Amino acid sequence: MSMTGDVHEVIVIGGGMAGAAAAAHLAPRVRTLLLEAEEVPGYHSTGRSAAIWILNYGPEEVRRLTAASRPFFTDPGPGFADHPLITPRPVLTLMPAGQEQDFADFLATGEGVREIGLAEAASLVPALRPGYARAAAIEEAFDMDVAALHQGFLRRVRSAGGRVALTARVVGLSRRNGVWEVRTEKGDVLQAVRVVDAAGAWGDEVARLAGIAPLGLTPKRRTGIIIDPSPYAVADWPMVQDVIQSWYCRPEARTRLMVSPADATPMPPCDVQPDELDIAIGIDRMQQALAIEVRRIERAWAGLRTFTPDGHLAIGAEPGEPGFFWCVGQGGYGIQTAPAAGALTAALVLGEEPPPSLLPILPLLDPARFRRAAAGSA
Repeated sequence: MSMTGDVHEVIVIGGGMAGAAAAAHLAPRVRTLLLEAEEVPGYHSTGRSAAIWILNYGPEEVRRLTAASRPFFTDPGPGFADHPLITPRPVLTLMPAGQEQDFADFLATGEGVREIGLAEAASLVPALRPGYARAAAIEEAFDMDVAALHQGFLRRVRSAGGRVALTARVVGLSRRNGVWEVRTEKGDVLQAVRVVDAAGAWGDEVARLAGIAPLGLTPKRRTGIIIDPSPYAVADWPMVQDVIQSWYCRPEARTRLMVSPADATPMPPCDVQPDELDIAIGIDRMQQALAIEVRRIERAWAGLRTFTPDGHLAIGAEPGEPGFFWCVGQGGYGIQTAPAAGALTAALVLGEEPPPSLLPILPLLDPARFRRAAAGSA
């Protein structure tokens, strides 16, 4: 069905977690349309995420948004999902030789982090190789049901009267007489007072369509590998990582183990696929720590995690372009920050006061910082 002629208060471009969360907070208040280029929302990043909620992960604004999102994960409200969004999954951080200072910093700055003895670490993860770790620490964390969270946001958009349009790739974006005109690959011509660029790895491409300078977003590949850890029963294991996060593993579907080399290889926006070398590196790093024989790789995949030039998120208005807002650069933090980041995006788009707890991080999020930096270097 053609959407040409439709006028909305806000059009959100990108149906991954960032766009869905923003639209879910906008739709109850203003007429909202969410545009997704693919047949399935979240195909490139959200749908490939093996997410875990970790408070002590990422820069300052990520940690604040993560903390602010916890109440939603605990109680998203009636009808949002058929089952809890989170289940406990502690994180065990191991300190091999050479990471002593990193471990000291982690203990000093991590909230709720507790150092434990190596005997306790081995009791939590019986496959731990003697001699690999010189110290260990444990912290509270949660597995997140990414699909339930994402679908809950999309359902909330629709139930509030908003629309979600699939296979609606944006090919044109311009502003005339105070209204944004959005053209899709299907030929639809849509209008909105405000536009939110939540296109993830394609965020800069959307901005270019509007004649707006790119922020310098860099998509990076992250690899996941599924193995059979038999004879170990891993369902109750914590997530395991080294201090510098050069690898990690965590239980998957109760009887399998997901392993990652924590790679971050710059890539163009694409349907990214795993690299054989990254798979080998991930298995090798895991086996240095854990005595698990890998007989075969059951499945491997890769997803895109997109970063701004300074590694901080970009949420807010584009200076000098009325009605154009960014919600990009979530990196590997987009799932655990989604509830608070979506609410913050909606508040900024609608000109409302953000929650007081998030006011200190607005300068870190403000996309205008990149324009000031560019002007200063000119």
